[in-house]
Amino acid sequence: MLLGRPFGIPVYVTPSWLIVAVLITLVYGGIVEGRLALGPASYLLAFVFAVLLYASVLVHELAHSVVARMYGLPVRRIVLYVLGGVSEIEREAPTPGREFWIAFSGPLFSLILAAGAFGLYQFADPFSVVGELLFQLWIANFLVGVFNLLPGLPLDGGRLLRAGVWKATGRQVAGSVAAAWGGRGLALVVVAIPFVVAWSSGGRLSPWAVVWGLLLGGFMWMGATDALRAARVRERVPGLSARDLARPAVRVPSDTPLAEAQGRAREAGVVEIVVTDADGTPTSIVHPASAAAIAEGRRARVPVSSVARAVTDSSLVPVDLRGEELLDALTGHQLPEYLVVDEAGGGVFGVLRAADVNAAMSGRA
Repeated sequence: MLLGRPFGIPVYVTPSWLIVAVLITLVYGGIVEGRLALGPASYLLAFVFAVLLYASVLVHELAHSVVARMYGLPVRRIVLYVLGGVSEIEREAPTPGREFWIAFSGPLFSLILAAGAFGLYQFADPFSVVGELLFQLWIANFLVGVFNLLPGLPLDGGRLLRAGVWKATGRQVAGSVAAAWGGRGLALVVVAIPFVVAWSSGGRLSPWAVVWGLLLGGFMWMGATDALRAARVRERVPGLSARDLARPAVRVPSDTPLAEAQGRAREAGVVEIVVTDADGTPTSIVHPASAAAIAEGRRARVPVSSVARAVTDSSLVPVDLRGEELLDALTGHQLPEYLVVDEAGGGVFGVLRAADVNAAMSGRA
């Protein structure tokens, strides 16, 4: 559900937020009743606190997003969900310094909110509605700020660690790997905390603590694993080359029968077929699945152009593109295949399949 567009950034909340709101209302409402004896109003106050808590999370995420936009990085949206919130920043920071400030801005604002609520709490009656809300608000923001500074992805502290290692080594990938492993270690600690506390205190193991520990630890483990996988993929990006990944192709006129075109491709030892017009200009690329769907007996009568996809300006890729430039060109116009051309844009070098690029980035090539 779209909540609004502060600073022009769409903010959405998922239905999972209601789960947390109900849990906070039920659990915290009993605590409020014990402290303030408000009757049914205790649960209303607990719900108000749930809303304020997520408003604090929103401020945290807005800090990330606004700083990212100050550095020229586009922000798609902010999403609030069961475990907090996430800012969907479309590109990674280009320098470790900018990575640091984007990451640090969230915990910084959480701690500023905590300090402000704590200061106001000093002037409030601790056994009043306002005093109770201020107390919980400064505690919640303090914990959010400090927790997010822990050195492991996907927490903000993991991004700070990544920025530090990146600055020290000059390699962003090294920072990502270090921060991802830090996140995995923190995930194991979070899962173990309820068991360690119960064992050290000699008390009973709380089922709720175990569930939240597993939920939060599982979320952190998956986030760290995704970051580690992305770092390994990112490490392969500089090695991407349109020249190396392009498949050689034969060129045939558009009225050439499919059987004849495939025969020419076999003679040339290639699989890709580029269709041209009467002037020899490439107009389309044969789609393998469409060609395979034509029965053998009909291929001598079916023109090759009928099983080909059109070539547009968006599907032309210069042969010398490599690394980030190649990846940006492909992600800017996501297509199943591209026509790789020489620097002048006239000669056909070959056909670049998106599947081949994905395989190269995943290490399967």
